[in-house]
Amino acid sequence: MTLHDKPISRTSLRRALAAVGLASALALAGCSSANDELSQRAQNDGTNYVAGDGSVQELAPQDRGEPVQFESTLFDGTAVGPERWEGEVTVINFWYAACAPCRVEAPDLADLHEEFSEEGVQFYGVNTRDTQPTAEAFERTFGIEYPSMEDRTGEVMLAMTDYVPPSAVPTTLVLDKQGRVSARILGIAEPGTLRALIDTALDEDSASASNAEDSNASASGDAARASAAAASLDAPTMEPARR
Repeated sequence: MTLHDKPISRTSLRRALAAVGLASALALAGCSSANDELSQRAQNDGTNYVAGDGSVQELAPQDRGEPVQFESTLFDGTAVGPERWEGEVTVINFWYAACAPCRVEAPDLADLHEEFSEEGVQFYGVNTRDTQPTAEAFERTFGIEYPSMEDRTGEVMLAMTDYVPPSAVPTTLVLDKQGRVSARILGIAEPGTLRALIDTALDEDSASASNAEDSNASASGDAARASAAAASLDAPTMEPARR
């Protein structure tokens, strides 16, 4: 079998294509002027909203802050807090029903949630304006099956001001398994870009686990060799038999 004949797994192909999309998105984001405003104002049926500028930012593990800390309540009444997003890669999307970009990205978010469900990736919405009936109607319309937090008081938004500019909706965050922000998209979450950001978070966790296993195996080997060396030193010396 030649190199070109070698089959490619669906996961490998997906991640390769996603990486190309992410590289393109980051390149376009990098072309923006440093003096550009972080957000832009738009109109939708008389409702003002602030949309992100479409920029994508990734943070290397060593550049990430502390795990995000906030508590909220889902529309079904379930309390959520930091313990919910520690241990799994998590996507958090800020939205509300009358936000036109939110409606554009909603079907893609629903698809990505289903796509990554088998890999344990969690999705949460943070609804910044709506009552429960309005939010649930939106979710039914676009097939959103992951839960959303009710944040009309702005408490979650306030707690996340280091990462989410005030009223910049939609904004999407990717958290690593330590609950730290590893990536951010201001504006519509283009599916290929978000897929690549999620894959990166999953891959780095797998790499960390592999390195930990290698380190443990190396430590076990060193301990075994040290034990064998000590045993050889403690063994009695045999004197030659006398004739």
